[in-house]
Amino acid sequence: MSKRRADGEHAGRDWKKQKLTDARTIAVQSNAVASSSTVGNGLQTRSLLIWLPLTRFSQARAFEIDAMHKAMKTASASSTHRVWQTLPRHLRRRAASHDVRRVPLRLRDKARQEMNAVKKKPLARLRSQRGKDKRPSRTETFLKRQRDKSWLETHIWHAKRMHMENMWGYRLAVTPTEKAFRASHRASVHGAILHDASYQSIIQLRGPEKILRTILDACSDLQGPGPGAKRYLPGARTIDTHIYEPGEYPFGLVGPATICWRPISAPPEPRALTPPGESTPSVTSMAGKGKGKGKEKEKAKDPPTERIDPDAVLRTVWIRSHPATSEKVFATLKMSASLVLDAARKAAPPGTVLSELGVELEDLSGQINAFEIMGPKANQVLKGALSPVSQDSREEFKKFWASMTDLQTSGSIPRGMIIGFKVLDPRLKFPPKNAKPQSTHASPMIIPSATLAQSDLWEDSTRESLRKPRYKKKDLDERRAKNAIPGTPLNPLRQDDRVPVMLIQRSVECGASSNDPALHGWTLLLPAGWSMPFFSSLTYTGTRVGGQRERQTQAFEAGVGCFPRDYPLCAAYDAYAAQRETEEQARWTRTPPAKRANYASLGTRSPWRADWGVVLGIDAPAPANAALVPTQRETGSDGGARARPWLLRGPAVNGLLQKLLALPVPDRPVVLSSELDTLRRRRAIRALEVPPADLVRGALVRVRITPVARGSPQDLAVIYAVDDAEAHDHYVQLATAKPPQTDIIGYVTTGNFSLSHGAGFALGAVALLSFLRLGEQARR
Repeated sequence: MSKRRADGEHAGRDWKKQKLTDARTIAVQSNAVASSSTVGNGLQTRSLLIWLPLTRFSQARAFEIDAMHKAMKTASASSTHRVWQTLPRHLRRRAASHDVRRVPLRLRDKARQEMNAVKKKPLARLRSQRGKDKRPSRTETFLKRQRDKSWLETHIWHAKRMHMENMWGYRLAVTPTEKAFRASHRASVHGAILHDASYQSIIQLRGPEKILRTILDACSDLQGPGPGAKRYLPGARTIDTHIYEPGEYPFGLVGPATICWRPISAPPEPRALTPPGESTPSVTSMAGKGKGKGKEKEKAKDPPTERIDPDAVLRTVWIRSHPATSEKVFATLKMSASLVLDAARKAAPPGTVLSELGVELEDLSGQINAFEIMGPKANQVLKGALSPVSQDSREEFKKFWASMTDLQTSGSIPRGMIIGFKVLDPRLKFPPKNAKPQSTHASPMIIPSATLAQSDLWEDSTRESLRKPRYKKKDLDERRAKNAIPGTPLNPLRQDDRVPVMLIQRSVECGASSNDPALHGWTLLLPAGWSMPFFSSLTYTGTRVGGQRERQTQAFEAGVGCFPRDYPLCAAYDAYAAQRETEEQARWTRTPPAKRANYASLGTRSPWRADWGVVLGIDAPAPANAALVPTQRETGSDGGARARPWLLRGPAVNGLLQKLLALPVPDRPVVLSSELDTLRRRRAIRALEVPPADLVRGALVRVRITPVARGSPQDLAVIYAVDDAEAHDHYVQLATAKPPQTDIIGYVTTGNFSLSHGAGFALGAVALLSFLRLGEQARR
């Protein structure tokens, strides 16, 4: 038997029913009043009407018409609208739906009744069967949602304000929900824009300096100085390079990477070298730290004879790479280390025991967070948000920090410069204020040095001790509430955390000889667990926050390729192209036939993916009747199967192309092969075993495209070659002329309207042979 409801609940239900009934009832005029009404020439309504005047009839029925309108309005308002929803647009406020005093006086009684409505009890089948103690906590719920991907520490902040997608094993922000395309570009050019780049992986190598130099030189870009150059060894600056499979250059491109050495603060302690026949000190091996046993261990501690070898100093190096290539970079470094160690053991003098010689390879992803702050105001933002500790007595750092206010842009300091220091908890002086630049003072000259680059962020124990802030935000708020003057910063206590950070100068630029605009800023490295304290201070002063689209736009506006979308013929690009092909083809299939492009009639060979093998002549094109169905490409003939596709890129490419254009056509393959072999011999790598003709046939070169007239090339736009007649007329309209598919020489990888150029702009790639033919045509 169910319990009988209380009388008050019956009264409330009956009152609500009566209210709805009254609202939906149309008022009726009484018979006495209606009978006294006359129409026409004074005849009573009961008599037969001969004619009916509309004006007098409507006046006589004014009461019924007004009653009907009121009934319609009250019935609609009582069932589907609340009081605050009936207000005019300019009077509606969000608080009006929660506070009766926000509603006009004439509607407050009704609003008060709506606010105090009787709450319905939930049905038994809808109630939670678990008690409060058995319900999963908020942390457990968030961890459960991260089974197939990882969240950054700033994920919740981004998820509320930006569109999120699963990318490279992370849940990353793509673009803000607001219209921010032009505003983000203006912020990168005239203001400051922040991007959370903590998803990038960091791999640590530790071992003898000579071994590490050989490992990195074997798998890095051969153009320009290598990671083992004298300018990078002290650890005062980073080097931006590209990782290749060991000994495979120019093939086997993995992706871009940033390499930095741990600075040398004092004269290093070299390892002791023992004469032949004696055991060597134990060195960290690939699987972990080696340990000696018995008498050999005692000899390792106190060697009888020591010789100082500067190449045997134990050094540490970090390699930061894209998350799409983190596993491949780790495997490549491991393979390079194995090859170098095997060669070192073979080259050792007879009788030398080198069985324990090795290096330590560790993945530090998730232990170090990174923020990229771009724009001319990045210096003022960092100066206002960060507070270095007063115990730092380095004169170089004091000079640099004083100049941060006057620096108009970070592009005026050396590229890749590293500054290491400790800062106070940024929450102590929240809210921060941006520093104001003084344009009257000249910016001092800042020179990179190992002393200036010193940072405790390299220490594992320091990062582990700062894994979680000592004080929560509520603890700091309680201390702030005790201040006599509200809003004053908190004085740091001895117990407050001192956080080690690193500032790395970052530039997005095409080169000194290019007219494309360059963007400059900083990369801020900090220990894990401190993203939100720093993020809140950096964004409080109006710094915009960008996602993946904004970061790609920065590279596009500077004329620099963005990885992996602008790096064809590598594994990361293939994965990106396959995902985009699936999405674009699914979108095309969902579109009605009358609203989508007919690629069959247009003769488009590969509408959703660039067929680089066909462009290079290595693969055969798909049949005409299967143009819209992805198929496995067949191997070409005439020696095309021997050609291996590869991407010709690097800082010395422009000079190499100009050299090839000045040579006769038959000599170009031999000269190209000779130039590449010269680069390989410089790093002690054997010569290429690929025929020069096949080497040229499989090469792809990246290009920048600017339309002659109006128009903006889009992604996957086809690049055609024109004959001399069309080239003489500058261009032809392709709306009436369909070029043959054999004239395709490349594709656009990124294209759009460039805000910095004020016109259409695109980045693409074409076959090297086609590019050389275009050069000859331009000279003609």
